[in-house]
Amino acid sequence: MYLLKILGSLIIIISCSLIGYIYGNTFSKRVKNLIYLRNCIQLLETEIMYSSSPIPEALENVFKKGNKEISFIFKEIKEHLLSDRSRGIDESFQVICNKYKTHLNFTFEDIEVITSLSKNLGKSDRLHQQKFFKLVITQLEGQQIDAEEKKKKNEKMYKSLGLLSGIALVILLI
Repeated sequence: MYLLKILGSLIIIISCSLIGYIYGNTFSKRVKNLIYLRNCIQLLETEIMYSSSPIPEALENVFKKGNKEISFIFKEIKEHLLSDRSRGIDESFQVICNKYKTHLNFTFEDIEVITSLSKNLGKSDRLHQQKFFKLVITQLEGQQIDAEEKKKKNEKMYKSLGLLSGIALVILLI
């Protein structure tokens, strides 16, 4: 009987700890994905501004050259854009970014920065596009700083909270 109680207690503590660890890890993933996204946006800027690649080709090249944890969305955007020519690039960005928002741990503000880029992509001259790329990269850096602050503040707390709630649950059940 005691062995069963000990085994059940261990299962409760381990499962609560894992839940806390998984939730705490979302803060780290967001920081990492924002860094990868910023790098992909810089690649997109290079492809459009300096290589003069058409937007679908630039999106494909960003997919190939960027980190696959985030660059896959650029391939999805390209496929969404080419599947129906009547859609604009801003609609494709919006649909795909909202589709993967939770998978990439992005907030509403992160999605707004990304979609603001798409609204001006290919609709102005080179100088204005280059300025807008710089603005978006600066905004992503700000989002990254915010994400790092939230990570420092919350990640360890959720991991500890998971363990402690498991222990408290075991104490209440015994």
